[in-house]
Amino acid sequence: MLEATLANIQIVLVEPAGALNIGSIARVMKNMGLCQLVLVNPHCDHLGDEARQMAVHAQDVLDLAKVVGTLPEGLVGCRGAIATTARTRTLSAPLEHPRIALLWLVELAQQGPVALIFGPEDRGLNNIELNYAQRFLSIPANPAYPSLNLAQATAICCYELYQLVSSKDPSLSDSSSFTPDIPAAFETLEAYYQQLEALLLRVGYLYPHTADSRMQKFRRLFSRAMPSSAEVAMLRGILSQVEWALQHSKNA
Repeated sequence: MLEATLANIQIVLVEPAGALNIGSIARVMKNMGLCQLVLVNPHCDHLGDEARQMAVHAQDVLDLAKVVGTLPEGLVGCRGAIATTARTRTLSAPLEHPRIALLWLVELAQQGPVALIFGPEDRGLNNIELNYAQRFLSIPANPAYPSLNLAQATAICCYELYQLVSSKDPSLSDSSSFTPDIPAAFETLEAYYQQLEALLLRVGYLYPHTADSRMQKFRRLFSRAMPSSAEVAMLRGILSQVEWALQHSKNA
């Protein structure tokens, strides 16, 4: 159970710039039983000498790393995602302690693939990238110097994940704490958001200059609800019926 759960947890690095960081992350991932590394538009060679030097005996993690061009590509198939961030002013959702947010991720990982997303070393995750996550965590640190290196932040989260998965905490084995239905995959929800936005623009509820901020609120709403694939299909059916009614009223 431990290995299967850890195997469902993907560590996603968005535009990593340092090969040394990637190698260090591969090593700590293997230390903590994690093996799924996803690199989104990396700005360095994750298979080069620097990365391999830092990975030591975790070179297999580097070799098996999935490289994609965009964050949505990296999240295909995931049932849930957490973004790591230190941003508080522009984020409408609360930042959670790693042990709280990651417990949710571990529970979902027992049902299917999930992701933990880290931003680039120089800027962190932007608003668009944050939109693809359902929950957000921030690592508490000394206020006098709270900034953590990418590899350090990843190491802390990987350690916490391993402790949660291997823990004998009853909440991890109590099936009543799990989501009763498997949440819809990332790409299923994204298709719904696109259809919803197009329809709301069409009927005038959304305007192009405010669509992003309004849709962010809808994303937060559905992230809290964690709808299943069947529920998303029902919601899309409603939208399709509204689209059909609009078209026929126009032709009448």
